[in-house]
Amino acid sequence: MALAGALERLQEEAICPICLEYMSEPVSIDCGHNFCRGCIAKHCQEKGLWADGPFSCPQCRASCHRSSFRPNRQLANIVESIRQLGLRGGLATEPAAGTPLCLQHDERLKLFCEEDEEAICVVCRESLHHRPHTIYPIEEAAQVYKVGEVGGPHPALMHPRHAGKKRERIVSEFGKLHRLLADEEKLLLQKLEEEEKRILLLINENLARLVEQKCLLEELILEIKEKIHQPADGLLKVRPLKPRLSFHPSLTPVDVTLDPETAHPELTLSEDCKSVRRGNKKLLLSLFDNPKRFSTAPVVLGSQVFYSGRCYWEVQVGDKPEWGLGLCRESASRKGNILFSPNNGYWVLRLQNGGNYEALTSPVSPLTLNVRPRRIGIFLDYEAGEISFYNVSDRSHVYTFTDRFSGNLRPLFFLGAFLGGRNAEPLLQPLHLPSQVTKVGNLSSWEVVHC
Repeated sequence: MALAGALERLQEEAICPICLEYMSEPVSIDCGHNFCRGCIAKHCQEKGLWADGPFSCPQCRASCHRSSFRPNRQLANIVESIRQLGLRGGLATEPAAGTPLCLQHDERLKLFCEEDEEAICVVCRESLHHRPHTIYPIEEAAQVYKVGEVGGPHPALMHPRHAGKKRERIVSEFGKLHRLLADEEKLLLQKLEEEEKRILLLINENLARLVEQKCLLEELILEIKEKIHQPADGLLKVRPLKPRLSFHPSLTPVDVTLDPETAHPELTLSEDCKSVRRGNKKLLLSLFDNPKRFSTAPVVLGSQVFYSGRCYWEVQVGDKPEWGLGLCRESASRKGNILFSPNNGYWVLRLQNGGNYEALTSPVSPLTLNVRPRRIGIFLDYEAGEISFYNVSDRSHVYTFTDRFSGNLRPLFFLGAFLGGRNAEPLLQPLHLPSQVTKVGNLSSWEVVHC
């Protein structure tokens, strides 16, 4: 009897707890239990563990890792010896031979818990943990798993728990596809919206050109009609050109903001970058060596960049005794002593000593203004090569630079000398821009209508 018991225990050690057959290529895991390599690998796959993630031992529920699989060659030799001795056949008369024992209750593992996917004994079935679970004989469970190993379980044999897992995988895969399609739809709609905006912008530009050409044609038609009704001798007389008003829809009012990266260290900008004033002390700037910054001249540039079209903006100069306004080429020098002139890429109108207005040409062009301007309007017609200055106070034309532009142009603001605090008033961007800008006669005469 003692020999039979020893042989029975030896045979139990050689049986895989998963397939309930003699172990094939037995391996040991972290907790010390042994399984067929194929059985434990399949157990991990069914849990969705393809990488080296943690899994629970099917026998003791301890946490283990796939990388810890160790071939148990000693156990493999024992299994082979048992096969050669034919112990399984010799002990087949005993109904419980080869059935592992419960580690907790030392009872035969005759039942299978579907929820925990483990073999249990009759004592475990009555415990609070397993009582609500689905339990059925271990022979039936082994038969279902064997059929699944051969060619997949027949739908009639598939347990609801397995069907639920399969359903979860299907829902997960289709969820990924839905998210992928949603992202693709969002991207395509975004590209379509950008294309619509671009086309709409082109349509508006073409419409503005057509309106401008229509106005010019109407002027020509009116002039021809007037000449048709004039006597022949009247046509030979030289008459002054009668100015007419014509609205220019392509002229864009610009709300200019200041670029802090270009400001001289003695200049202070407002938080909204709409005004700038000069102090008598240089500020400690971490970006003092920034190549964009003016190092000697008290200048700051606007953030806007112009490379085509017609634009208009205004600057409030107030009662400042010194200031300078205009445009400069993006590539113009900003370091060392700067000579403001068109030859150096600067087109500037300047006030000095409280009453000397100058257009900084080469040589300088002195100007006479009947009314002191408190607000200056600046027109840029890039294609025509003109920069015009306008006294908003009395609606008079001050000066027009004519040149051939290339590259980017930016608005320029020159603060002048501090003059012991007499020139501390800021250059300010007005809150309200004009609602309409029209041309009177040639390009140097304009009419501005404010709200």
